[in-house]
Amino acid sequence: MPEERDKKLTEKVQAALDSDVRTRAYGLTADVVDGRARITGVVDTLAEKEQVREIVSAIDGIRAVENGVAVSTDGAVTDDDVSFEVGEELAAAGINRRHVGVKSVKGVVFLQGRVDDVREIEKAKAAAARARGVKEVVSQLKLRAPGGYDDEDLTAIFHHQVNNDREDEGEARL
Repeated sequence: MPEERDKKLTEKVQAALDSDVRTRAYGLTADVVDGRARITGVVDTLAEKEQVREIVSAIDGIRAVENGVAVSTDGAVTDDDVSFEVGEELAAAGINRRHVGVKSVKGVVFLQGRVDDVREIEKAKAAAARARGVKEVVSQLKLRAPGGYDDEDLTAIFHHQVNNDREDEGEARL
């Protein structure tokens, strides 16, 4: 009987993936054994891979999801391409690019900088995951100290002001 239940669950999972507008174009494959759904195939973005997990885990009877979906794009995508696309996604999400920097290494995106609150970190991670070529997002974002400044900021402001004073006096050095 468990085999019959797994067969029905496999059909249910496959139907969900095939009918969902976010995943139907990818031809993903589902298999369920002992209530554990194993999904395979290829999608374009990390966000789409995460959506596969959301779709499948919402199905009654699924105890676990093994997400074997790979993130891949057509053609060669360089780290510079990935960083550029992540930057566009961050800007589209309203993330202040002066606060969040991006570095990509073989599809692993590192978000660096200081932000005002935890929601901004989550928003940045979600935006980065939507970019083409991103295989993983690693947040190295830190929260800015209350009041908006921390020791590093104050040091930078001090040095910037000193340099501006020298420029005003015609003594600036490059």
